[in-house]
Amino acid sequence: MFKMEYEPTPTSSPVSLSPNSSISLSSSPPPPPPPQVVISPCAACKILRRRCADKCVLAPYFPPTEPAKFTIAHRVFGASNIIKLLQELPESQRTDAVSSMVYEANARIRDTVYGSAGAICQLQKQINELQAQLAKAQAEVTNMQLQQANLAAMLCMEMAQSASPQPSSLQSMDILITSTNPTLMEDNNNFGSLWEPLWA
Repeated sequence: MFKMEYEPTPTSSPVSLSPNSSISLSSSPPPPPPPQVVISPCAACKILRRRCADKCVLAPYFPPTEPAKFTIAHRVFGASNIIKLLQELPESQRTDAVSSMVYEANARIRDTVYGSAGAICQLQKQINELQAQLAKAQAEVTNMQLQQANLAAMLCMEMAQSASPQPSSLQSMDILITSTNPTLMEDNNNFGSLWEPLWA
């Protein structure tokens, strides 16, 4: 009989490491790839029923959660005009431009003739009315302050007159009587002389 000998084959070749080698045996496995996020198309592309590209101009300003925003702007300005306007502006001004377009579109839908100019005129009218009411109120306050100042001056004059020394009321009445009718004073003196013998 033949005798067969099997030699085990090495599964891995031995690694010879030199002292200056920088390879570590306990290296960590590579991190798993991040999960792919499925991004829904922006509101503009969804309404226009087209594929939303990665660099869509409308996507940052018309998110899929606000479809009414694009619907209103699209109804008044049109998609091509919105895209053209955004492409002509720098990115720092695009957000304000979209807000202005949406506001103007809302105003144009509410008032098809005047649009935002009608809203501005109405607000200006309210400002003028409020300014007139404010001027009237300020005039009334000034008038009341003048009345209060006059009343305070009159009270001060009356207090000053009451504090000054005055003759008694009888002396003032005598002065008043003698100044008006001197013969009446003489009669009073004669009347007093008639009563003198009665008391004696």
